[in-house]
Amino acid sequence: MALVSAAFLQLVQEFGNRLELLGQVLARLHHLPRRKRWILDQFYVGGVQTFHVVLLVGLFMGMIVALQTGVELARLGQQDQIGMIVALSMAREMGPFTTGIVLSATVGSALAAELGTMSVSDELSALEVLSVDIVSFLVLPRVFALAIICPALTIICDAIGIWGGGFVAESQLHVSWSLYADGALDALRKPGQLIPLPIEIYSGLMKAFVFGLLISVISCASGLKARGGALGVGQATRQAVRDSIIAIIVSNYFMTWFIQQMEMR
Repeated sequence: MALVSAAFLQLVQEFGNRLELLGQVLARLHHLPRRKRWILDQFYVGGVQTFHVVLLVGLFMGMIVALQTGVELARLGQQDQIGMIVALSMAREMGPFTTGIVLSATVGSALAAELGTMSVSDELSALEVLSVDIVSFLVLPRVFALAIICPALTIICDAIGIWGGGFVAESQLHVSWSLYADGALDALRKPGQLIPLPIEIYSGLMKAFVFGLLISVISCASGLKARGGALGVGQATRQAVRDSIIAIIVSNYFMTWFIQQMEMR
């Protein structure tokens, strides 16, 4: 019982630390014009250097969805619906989810390790002695950049995944490209009531923005709290990736439920 209470107390404390860090970042949004160079650096690290990974994973994700669902649809004689299913799956869930997982494993771990190394080597303490605002200088550019990068990469993941699904549909399921493309475009044209844009597109991008925010805040908070040398950096990195993935899965459910409730009204 004592172990359960201690674990729960630690969980609440970590949640509070991350929520506090998010509040500090939001309070410093007016510092963004002064952080242009650091923001561009993070765009390169988080966007350009992970572009090929998202491209590859998104391509095969779309191909897998097309192959798995297409085989079952072919048994029912409904393989002409494969374009709609792949497009909806990628735009709603697989695109933002895949991008979020990739960024958690690549960018999130790097953020935690970088800030964790600075923490255990007393670089953060040195910056505080110099009266440097750590949140504004180190955290704000990383959070802002990743919150923008995740939706941008999600669009690319959606597009390449739908294209990959079309390749499988034409080569393996004998569905013409024109029929596949018509089904995919029709599925993505339905406007939403909450926002006058295609609901499948804006719901996926909304999720991606939240995922990017969660990954960056959790990773930065874990890195800033790292203690105990190299071992502490490793623990902070592992914690950042683990908690980011859990946060993506949990928040994905609640955002899906919220969007569905709003659109059903």
